[in-house]
Amino acid sequence: MIIDDLLATLTTDAPVREVRAGPYWIAVCSRYCGLASTLGQAAGSDAADLGGASARELAERARSATLPEASLGMAAVNSLLDVDESRCVELNARDLLIERGRGKRVALAGHFPFVPALREAAGHLWVLELHPRPGDLPAAEAERIIPQADVVAISGTAFLNHTIDALLSYRRPGALVVVLGPTTPLSPVLFAHGVDVISGARAVAPEVALRYVSEGKSFREMPGVRLLTMQRPDTTT
Repeated sequence: MIIDDLLATLTTDAPVREVRAGPYWIAVCSRYCGLASTLGQAAGSDAADLGGASARELAERARSATLPEASLGMAAVNSLLDVDESRCVELNARDLLIERGRGKRVALAGHFPFVPALREAAGHLWVLELHPRPGDLPAAEAERIIPQADVVAISGTAFLNHTIDALLSYRRPGALVVVLGPTTPLSPVLFAHGVDVISGARAVAPEVALRYVSEGKSFREMPGVRLLTMQRPDTTT
């Protein structure tokens, strides 16, 4: 499983300096400030609540079947990752998907704010959602829809509900696969599992990001964060 391979790369541990949980995001500060979406009621408000656990110990919770625990675990994973920024560009996944999906069949696992713009650009867009909005399809349709797509985009929240491995297995050969969103680990481990493009986030001003996490701001309103995209070397934008 992809989460096993990801955790195996975390060879360095660090004390947890702070955990900040808000209605939309959870942040774990250890070596870096790692972010993840909050699914379910967030677990913990500060490091003291966690019994002095290290970041590596918290990262193990990414395996949990309990959504708040998995959210905490993925934030801890992201707080420990050494991101090779020489392999990254500052590029919003929205722009990449609109460009690469223009005139093509696109399957998007997760409803993002840019859906209307992507729908206008794509030849055909399927949006798969656990809680479908008008125009979306139920997530259970993924096995039928994803093999039809030229471009497959998967929200990083698929790490939290442990659907990431199944979703990746549905892709057809030759399809462009993108994993996106602040939960997404900026790790080349994902390339070995069929991902072509990884679009995540790096908190460069943690004190600012933490305040916005607490205030329940949407990610689009969160300053102090860089949007980074890493591509498999043989992937062309």
